Amino acid sequence: MYPRSLVQQIRVSMQDTPVVVVNGARQTGKSTLLKSLANQNTRYYTLDDPAALAAASSDPSGFINAQTTAVMIDEVQRAPGLFLAIKHAVDQLRTPGRFVLSGSANVLLLPKLADSLAGRMEILTLWPLSQSEIAGAKNDSATADGASQKRPHNLVDALFGATGIWLDKLQNLQPDRNDLRQRLWAGGYPEAISRSTDARRDAWFAAYLQTILQRDIRDLAQIEGLTQLPQLVTQLAHKATGMLNTADLSRTLGLPQTTLKRYLTLLQTVYLVSLLPAWVPRASHRAQKTPKLFFNDSGLLAHLLGLSHKADKTTTASNGATNHATDLHGPLLETFVFAELQKLLGWADTPAQLMHYRTSSGHEVDFILQNRQQQVVGIEVKASSHISADTFKGLRHLREVAGAQFLRGIVLHPGSQTVAFDPQLAAVPLQALWV
Repeated sequence: MYPRSLVQQIRVSMQDTPVVVVNGARQTGKSTLLKSLANQNTRYYTLDDPAALAAASSDPSGFINAQTTAVMIDEVQRAPGLFLAIKHAVDQLRTPGRFVLSGSANVLLLPKLADSLAGRMEILTLWPLSQSEIAGAKNDSATADGASQKRPHNLVDALFGATGIWLDKLQNLQPDRNDLRQRLWAGGYPEAISRSTDARRDAWFAAYLQTILQRDIRDLAQIEGLTQLPQLVTQLAHKATGMLNTADLSRTLGLPQTTLKRYLTLLQTVYLVSLLPAWVPRASHRAQKTPKLFFNDSGLLAHLLGLSHKADKTTTASNGATNHATDLHGPLLETFVFAELQKLLGWADTPAQLMHYRTSSGHEVDFILQNRQQQVVGIEVKASSHISADTFKGLRHLREVAGAQFLRGIVLHPGSQTVAFDPQLAAVPLQALWV
């Protein structure tokens, strides 16, 4: 079992919150994680089991009232009637950790379900594996169930901390460009990572998408024959990391915008895509407010785009130097960084929001992190290891606009050098996301 950095947050939540909800896409390890947290006084059910689903659906109150111990219910979105029954049970006996629920649909995007447990639950998201989890980065000593005494380095916390501490840690790294490609093309789904070839990984992603689009979304929407969804997903893949233009998509697909927006919400609900909101500074008339579209896993995006890491060939120049025939795929790299930042935010000690910044005059910063004190960190992503002063153009503009809110800015690149260009701006290897 991979050590999961979210374990500690779940344990803490179970100590003071009656209902803990662990959301996340299918095949991210939610069931394995819940089982690892169960003990002899906990009953575990999965609603993928027909008998459990029948009992929970036919008489939700009877099913919940029959539980005499703490209970874990997996794929709880399949029996929405349980949420109201759980609300009534919690109102009668508010015991911390009484219900631990998991689901492959985001309850925050299912208003009736979320509202029924408002004030009684805490929601945590289990994303696909982070690179630190894949690499086995864990506490100094990890227990058998994957819990840790000390969590691994978290770049989000480091960026909001003291500069010298994290910059010193990132010196003399030895990045392997082929290893980075492998990480981008594999993504973070445990099953996809375990596949030994591109062809086998593609087969897994194809089956995974079929299950999501033909079963999970159909069950959520209560609509048969959502035949346009596969085409929509393909179109979205080719527009990934760009500004979301629903009018353009509507024309391309021949879908009314109301239908398109509903489909987009469904794709967000099952964790295939996310919309990254824009950061808009005070009194700004030039900042664009349109969100950017991202897939939540770089491996899934690579599959949809038909990319293979083996397609990036190298050649040898006459002087013996190695030249890359093509550079790292830009949208894939940006998707990879987006996914890693989402995961890091899930267990960072520093609560922060992830956004992007772009102006009508062409200034942009790939990612903005803003903490509760309104401090701002800018993150640029470059597919080339060649960094110059001009690389920081967007971050310098952000510093001018943000003023005293601006804490620092970094450029993440595939090279090996960590270089401070001034006290607030630095070029940092992509490995900073997981070392």
